[in-house]
Amino acid sequence: MSTRQGLAQGVRRFGRWNTLGLYTLCEREVLRFVVVWTQTLLAPLVTSGLFLLIFTIAIGPRRGDVMGVAFTDFIAPGILMMTVIQNAFTNSASSIMVSKVQGNIVDTLMPPLSPAELVVGYMVGSIARGLIVALAIALGLALATGLVPAHALWMLVFVILGSALMGGIGVIAGVFAQKFDQMAAITNFIITPLAFLSGTFYSVDALPVGLREITHVNPIFYLIDGVRYGMIGVSDSPPALGLAVSVFSVAVVSSIAWMLFRNGTRLKS
Repeated sequence: MSTRQGLAQGVRRFGRWNTLGLYTLCEREVLRFVVVWTQTLLAPLVTSGLFLLIFTIAIGPRRGDVMGVAFTDFIAPGILMMTVIQNAFTNSASSIMVSKVQGNIVDTLMPPLSPAELVVGYMVGSIARGLIVALAIALGLALATGLVPAHALWMLVFVILGSALMGGIGVIAGVFAQKFDQMAAITNFIITPLAFLSGTFYSVDALPVGLREITHVNPIFYLIDGVRYGMIGVSDSPPALGLAVSVFSVAVVSSIAWMLFRNGTRLKS
């Protein structure tokens, strides 16, 4: 009996990883936001620029230095990471949500892709979008303010981890949400508040002790703080601690997303 005849129907024939299938899923997730770049890439750049302009005009001249740097330079990394977080979350969440509403989620579930490959595919799309958004904003900051990263590698690592974390959370939200208004509620009442209350526009040292302790439990705080260290060389917490918390958070979220795909939660009838 030949090897081909000996393989039972339905048995996975791609080894440990379905490289072609994973590449195709990653390509699809990237093309989803590239083809509408004015909405997914240009709009975040404009929004972050407006944030920086408004805060600079309204508060900047009177605020003074924060942690030894100008207020504008201090909030720039926070605005950058906040924008990356929102876009990375939206990329994976909207992809799954639209597929569920349109009824073509089966086109993603039927191919011979393992739960791990599905998680990686969606995360890669979010990471790609986060990196492009971060690069666009960083270039805009360099041209407009002359701000260049003090530790570019640290900044890159935290942008990737932040995009991966929010991409995984987006997968979880997309799986559980049944309607677009539920997805909007998750964005408005969970993602946005966590981003705003994570030291985006202020140093957590200015908070009362109780709120400061709560902030240190929020993994998004470490992402924003890590990018701030990468851009301007100052941070509220040790970068190594932020790196450890971020890696752990990505592992936890990825595991949850993997279990949802493995069990077919709200995806399979």
